Amino acid sequence: MTNKLKIAGAIGSAAIAAALLYAGKRKEKQKGPNQPGPIPSGEKPETD
Repeated sequence: MTNKLKIAGAIGSAAIAAALLYAGKRKEKQKGPNQPGPIPSGEKPETD
């Protein structure tokens, strides 16, 4: 019976780890997209 408990514990631990990884990725997506750089206007940038 201890083998069954070990297997169940391993499966449970893996499930918890997967849930935490999924939640972290989902939370990161909800922050919104990263702000893009400046929109190119087609003009040459002025240099000093």
